[in-house]
Amino acid sequence: MIKILHLSDIHMGSSFSHGRINPATGLNTRLEDFVKTLSICIDRALSDAVDLVIFGGDAFPDATPPPYVQEAFASQFRRLVDADIPTVLLVGNHDQHSQGQGGASLNIYRTLGVRGFVVGDTLTTHYISTRNGSVQVITLPWLTRSTLMTRQETEGLSLSEINQLLTDRLQVVLEGEIRRLDPNVPTVLLAHLMADNATLGAERFLAVGKGFTLPLSLLTRPCFDYVALGHVHRHQNLNKSNNPPVIYPGSIERVDFSEEKEDKGYVMITLEQGQVDWEFCPLPVRTFCTIEVDISKADDPQAALMKAIAKREIQDAVVRLVYKLRSEQMDVIDSASLHTALNPAHTYTIQAELVSQLARPRIPELSASSGIDPMEALKTYLNNREDLKDIATSMLEAAQKLLTDDVEIWLETATNE
Repeated sequence: MIKILHLSDIHMGSSFSHGRINPATGLNTRLEDFVKTLSICIDRALSDAVDLVIFGGDAFPDATPPPYVQEAFASQFRRLVDADIPTVLLVGNHDQHSQGQGGASLNIYRTLGVRGFVVGDTLTTHYISTRNGSVQVITLPWLTRSTLMTRQETEGLSLSEINQLLTDRLQVVLEGEIRRLDPNVPTVLLAHLMADNATLGAERFLAVGKGFTLPLSLLTRPCFDYVALGHVHRHQNLNKSNNPPVIYPGSIERVDFSEEKEDKGYVMITLEQGQVDWEFCPLPVRTFCTIEVDISKADDPQAALMKAIAKREIQDAVVRLVYKLRSEQMDVIDSASLHTALNPAHTYTIQAELVSQLARPRIPELSASSGIDPMEALKTYLNNREDLKDIATSMLEAAQKLLTDDVEIWLETATNE
């Protein structure tokens, strides 16, 4: 039985804005957080004497990380080399230079000939010998449209047509790899991609270059014993039947507040031909905490803010305080007290939002059963939009023309019939 550790989306060097400089090391504390969680993954690989480590891509925020960030990443993976644990490093979208043109940051490990390291920057099959048997790993790195098609081939096609053509071409190439597989050796598909039914996280904002979404049916092939994915930061199993498991382990640390409520971790796998078991292993990552409070109607705004902060556990957390208030309440807020209350946090930000005091009539809801005149609804809306005041008249005239044209077309059609 082969034991595998599957992790992905390390993003070493991200989230610096949520950290501070550690005076003892001179490093950003968020870099230290990422190194710590990565080291826990490597510790587990060593303590459990795993046979193989597979990384699903996105080592850094981009393809040109600073040398000290590269060193922090390499120092942890060097421990696998010293322990003679084979490792597959898949190239993700953030690892590619200029959206796939110009190499990838992880290629240095192949160039240096690091013992036991395989860099997956092409769609191909790697036959890996481990202490407990062999395993086949098909690497499917992040693909862009330009990888499989030329600009001339996509000209005049809709986005859905392009995606379908790309999927068809990828399926042909993947089928070629599948036909060359040894049916007597366990097989893992290691891919950095967006599956069509995945639940997204911060990666929707972080994506570099335009990839495309692949159907789950392309991944749930009986020849695969385990499908190891990267790119989506939220841990999830896309194939509940586990035949085969299609697993995003998620990222190993929170990148920003969009991942505030997500568990972070890695996956431990036991694999043999025709049988696989897997377990998600949570990591003790730094807490992100959002405190939202509306004090615009509070009799004692300061007390309401202090109470909201006191209710939350903010010790060593990355905190953001967002509160709504009226303009006349600004003078009664004691900022120094807020800073004191938030001081136990690792880092914090304070964001005050002014609530408009203009009385706004409620805009009637429009529905199929509603009888309100659309021009009256538009007038009510524009009367409540100071930012559209200068163009309100033009908008009303344009709307009236559209309605008139629609009536004329309808009348002409009805007459012809």
